[in-house]
Amino acid sequence: MSESLIRIGEKAPNFVLKDQNKNEFRLYDHVGRRILLSFHPLAWTPVCAKQMKALDRSHDAFAHLNTFAVGLSVDSVPYPRAPRPG
Repeated sequence: MSESLIRIGEKAPNFVLKDQNKNEFRLYDHVGRRILLSFHPLAWTPVCAKQMKALDRSHDAFAHLNTFAVGLSVDSVPYPRAPRPG
């Protein structure tokens, strides 16, 4: 299988993923906005939890920049719905 990287300024391919509420997230539903993809290998580890909290705290700044932050995790669907630690 051949892999190619997306370069800065190139159009990203559309993708569809289920969110924690089993709703579909489609990249192309957000055309015209900047999308920040934040990868969380294990959402509730200390590093990833801090990263997610930082995204939450930065919500207003992202909105001002017309940017929508999306967290992506390999965790199962029920796990990301758990209450966030402390």
